[in-house]
Amino acid sequence: MNCRFLSRLFAVLVMSTSSLLALPVSAADETADGLIKRLSTDMLDNIRTDKAVQAGDVSRIIALVDAKIMPNVNFQRMTASAVGPGWRQASPEQKKRLQEEFKILLVRSYAGALAQLSDQTIFVRPMRAAAEDKEVVVRTEIKGRGDAIQLDYRLEKTPGEGAGWKIYNLNVLGVWLVETYRSQFAQEINAKGIDGLIATLTERNKANTRKG
Repeated sequence: MNCRFLSRLFAVLVMSTSSLLALPVSAADETADGLIKRLSTDMLDNIRTDKAVQAGDVSRIIALVDAKIMPNVNFQRMTASAVGPGWRQASPEQKKRLQEEFKILLVRSYAGALAQLSDQTIFVRPMRAAAEDKEVVVRTEIKGRGDAIQLDYRLEKTPGEGAGWKIYNLNVLGVWLVETYRSQFAQEINAKGIDGLIATLTERNKANTRKG
């Protein structure tokens, strides 16, 4: 992917994940499209009122991710899917490091893109799913200046404590986030192993920090 496309991709991903900056889900029986609709509505208020987020304050964004986004995302599944078959061979410590570095990579990428967002509206399209479905796709459109952008969410229904719908993948501009990273991570793992991938992610995050 070229840099311009990645910049646009991250800008839209910011909108999609910033739509999670909302109150935690209070009802385990909330529908998947209902969750996305509620979070999407609250997202715009967060971006418009939080000057630190608009300015790309990484520490503020990380705090918001920890408090608001993670309860609504199965990040372990997202990381495992991005790493691919190598995840099964990774030790518990390696898995922990992969999740930490992957999270930092995404959050810092979003920070630089937040300033690109303004005056967009999100429309949740009607969802076709049976009541017993445990995995669904919720499709939305982001409309503003220029062409509408299709944004799809993959969600799974989790049982037990904290039961409810959790997001584990996003499709932006025709590209699924997890699959995009899986191809990149596979090259690193084949060349350098899991520790090599962790080292690459760590160095990339350090470089991003130095750039501010």
